[in-house]
Amino acid sequence: MLRSLYSGVSGMKNFQTELDTIGNNIANVNTYGYKKGRVTFKDAISQTLVSATPGTSAQQVGLGSQIGSIDTVDTSGSPQSTGRPLDFAITGDGYFRVQDGDDTYYTRAGNFYFDDNRRLVNSEGFAVLGTGGPITLGADVKSFSVATDGTISDQDGKTIGTISIATFQNPAGLTKAGGNLYTTANSNAGQVTVSQPGQNGAGTIKSGYLEMSNVDLSEELTNMIVAERGFQANTRIITTSDEILQELVNLKR
Repeated sequence: MLRSLYSGVSGMKNFQTELDTIGNNIANVNTYGYKKGRVTFKDAISQTLVSATPGTSAQQVGLGSQIGSIDTVDTSGSPQSTGRPLDFAITGDGYFRVQDGDDTYYTRAGNFYFDDNRRLVNSEGFAVLGTGGPITLGADVKSFSVATDGTISDQDGKTIGTISIATFQNPAGLTKAGGNLYTTANSNAGQVTVSQPGQNGAGTIKSGYLEMSNVDLSEELTNMIVAERGFQANTRIITTSDEILQELVNLKR
């Protein structure tokens, strides 16, 4: 009887984690460059009541479920046209590199700006890294254009800098750091390769576009209903087990 109680508790906790993940996905449905999360379950250890013998299978009772993984689904979102020249979307694999002091972060959100030093930065003020370091516009630059290979040129066709793209062996292994940023700290992303867009498997740049979140709202709402029903079913396990325990207590009366 106690086994069913603890199994129900484990199921409730795990479905609550799934609902938390789904809620975060829905909250970020319009967050540029956001990659949705996914929860997977696995069964907990099973208690063996009778060991297997020749010709007879073992008798085992499961002890509930546990979280198998919370994955980042690294699929591309749809590009949205903005018409703003400093909005960049990556078509294909890879991440923009931004730097805060000695720390380097990675992002798919390409809404960039120029700070008071005419340096290309993201919304947090972190410098966007090119193939030769941070990208800065000279005082004589009045206009610029961005090619698909990441080359930024001024009004005279002179190259100002080239945006760099970082690719990973396992992009889903990156660690979310908030602010649309990812880090390789304590992650399983594997070796990082820094390239010019369009080279070594890196995607190309589309200026005037931003990558939308890869969250499918209809899918998330469906998953939310399934998770809610799973949570309710596990609460029913606890309620039923409690009712049976109450009957056992009442036998003494």
